[in-house]
Amino acid sequence: MRVLLVEDDPMIGDAIQGALKDGSYAADWVKDGSTALATLSCQHYDLVLLDLGLPGKDGLEVLTSIRAKDNPIPLLIITARDGLDDRLRGLDGGADDYVSKPFQMAELLARMRAVLRRKGGTATPVLSNGVVTLDPATKVACVDGDVEVQMSNREFSLLQALLVRPGAILSRSDLEDRIYGWGDEVESNAVEYLIHALRRKLGSAVIKNIRGLGWMVSKND
Repeated sequence: MRVLLVEDDPMIGDAIQGALKDGSYAADWVKDGSTALATLSCQHYDLVLLDLGLPGKDGLEVLTSIRAKDNPIPLLIITARDGLDDRLRGLDGGADDYVSKPFQMAELLARMRAVLRRKGGTATPVLSNGVVTLDPATKVACVDGDVEVQMSNREFSLLQALLVRPGAILSRSDLEDRIYGWGDEVESNAVEYLIHALRRKLGSAVIKNIRGLGWMVSKND
């Protein structure tokens, strides 16, 4: 999952970006609203974390601009403005959740997972195609209901990207976009290496190679 963090405070932004990366998210960080909108116009993201007190274009203006373009991207406001009026304006303006600073990263990550579940149209906390089940909270996969598999952060990110849309073919660039952020070094065969590692752990038939197009996990009919 790739996240855009919009936060102008250097210490807070650095701490959140580090925690997101530790949580297996590819996290890009910008520090003002105009850059956030420009970035969203040219890069796919799965979720936005948006501060309100931004220089130049305020966070609520950024939110209004995003929703005015009918962009349904999941968005959480993270801000020190915890007054009722601010919360109502944020939620009524199109935010999916509102988290007041200071907060614990564990709570923020849990709220992110909840928003992503709702946007994905599922109430269950796990992803599954009927063969492989993945718990985003624990990063543990279960094969055929009984074999539990531990994964590295990037193995988890790749499997999660595939299980979010079973039956959909994701190309190398699609997968790279979801598991690598700005500044991350991406080797030419990184995706193939991760898929090879996952097949060793989950079984060779779990991730299918669609020749010339990319990879997928089968959809449970």
